[in-house]
Amino acid sequence: MFHKAFSLSHTVAAAAALTVLGLAAPTAAAAPAADAQGYEDSTARCASADDTVLFGSTDLSRIAICKVSGGGYEYRGVRLRDGAKLIIPATRSDDGAFLAENAGVEYLVTSKSLVVSTGEKVIREETMVDFHGPSSGPGPGPAASAPKSTTPTTPLPPPLPAEVGGSAAKASG
Repeated sequence: MFHKAFSLSHTVAAAAALTVLGLAAPTAAAAPAADAQGYEDSTARCASADDTVLFGSTDLSRIAICKVSGGGYEYRGVRLRDGAKLIIPATRSDDGAFLAENAGVEYLVTSKSLVVSTGEKVIREETMVDFHGPSSGPGPGPAASAPKSTTPTTPLPPPLPAEVGGSAAKASG
């Protein structure tokens, strides 16, 4: 009887612990809808599947790296909390990372993270929660020199529906 009661009490305690752990564990959000061009209804999307080098999502951002005419690359990013968009030239390093720079702020994209920095100071490092690397076949070759202008010639349209932040968009950050 003691053995049976002991076993039952441990089973109940283990179940209770798992329930508590289940409530405390973060829930994994489903990845945004995507296809071979990047995220649907998002700035983090390339013009065609052939132009798509990679795309990924962090808890705070969506990013796509696209091939552009002339052999260069383009960083297409969106901040999720407020839908802010950034479309700028990017370069590819020998190790396959991509770097884009805008007004002294650098955006380094790897399969593991998006690192936002200024000079030697890291502003934030966002871990990739969804990443789609180059399509099968040979990877992109070395980047040609990208245009130096980072100012778009036409204004960007308003954020797409999938990019509009919720109530957190009003909080400063």
